[in-house]
Amino acid sequence: MHTLQISVYVLVLLIGLALIFDFMNGFHDAANAIATVVSTGVLKPQTAVAMAALFNFVAIFVVGLHVAGTVGKGTIDPGIVDQYVIFGALVGAIVWNLFTWYYGIPSSSSHALIGGLVGAAVAKSGTSALVGGGLWKTVQWILISPLMGFVFGSIIMLIVSWIFVRSTPRRVDKWFRRLQLVSAASYSLGHGGNDAQKTIGIIWMLLIAVGQVPAGGAEPPLWVIVSCYGAISFGTLFGGWRIVKTMGQKITKLKPVGGFCAESGGAITLLIASHFGVPVSTTHTITGAIVGVGSAQKMSAVRWGVAGNIVWAWVFTIPASAFVAAIAWWVGHHIM
Repeated sequence: MHTLQISVYVLVLLIGLALIFDFMNGFHDAANAIATVVSTGVLKPQTAVAMAALFNFVAIFVVGLHVAGTVGKGTIDPGIVDQYVIFGALVGAIVWNLFTWYYGIPSSSSHALIGGLVGAAVAKSGTSALVGGGLWKTVQWILISPLMGFVFGSIIMLIVSWIFVRSTPRRVDKWFRRLQLVSAASYSLGHGGNDAQKTIGIIWMLLIAVGQVPAGGAEPPLWVIVSCYGAISFGTLFGGWRIVKTMGQKITKLKPVGGFCAESGGAITLLIASHFGVPVSTTHTITGAIVGVGSAQKMSAVRWGVAGNIVWAWVFTIPASAFVAAIAWWVGHHIM
């Protein structure tokens, strides 16, 4: 593969831009990790984000690098990667994240990044630059991850209801206010493990293109892994408060037992996806789990109109970020 020749300043700029996206990923998706535990009153917001940020980083020791491999080598042809493609992809994803954060829309940072890569790659080389297998896997999991979250969330809710059928509401609340700490930590572990790897994959792709690491290398450099996990953890620490209310209360009213079931269902889904190297959306996953928990109690407990509006944001994420990325790719040619 042809080695890309760029200045060290451009390389540093692109890596910095990738880490900014990673920070914003944590900032934007912090709501997914803490919304249920905050909305049920188990933890104060500041404590919740600190715990979420900690377990985002702890994931570095628990989760492998399969997702980074999918993003870095299985989304677009590595042979067409240059500074303009990376710049376009990151700008497309960042702009969409800012837009959805401002309006409090719980969209997917992951799919914004995938859309950015697609838009920039197609702008440069057409659809032949896309790796069909990796993209098809991602598209499939747009449907599978919320469905799995829904199924796991509802099943866990039904099992818990059956086990505690003779318990008083006070006793159930007491138990699950404690257990929700475990489920929230597990979800944050899954969030960090899946989402930080997407930025690792981008930087890995860039370093391969410029010849800094071998194309056949099994893993990216350690400094890339640590910096990406650190960036997403700091982003989570600063939190995306505009989205917390939508996720925690507008879809369905959650109690500690419901929060535990939703987080547990979401965590299981994220860890399974990370094991198989699928870059899924934490937003899709936890939304599906919350809807599943609400539906397990009664269908009318879910505000389906709110859930429907969130789904529309999912539909538009990849094409919208791809469109912005294509424009950013063109702009990059004039400023870099």
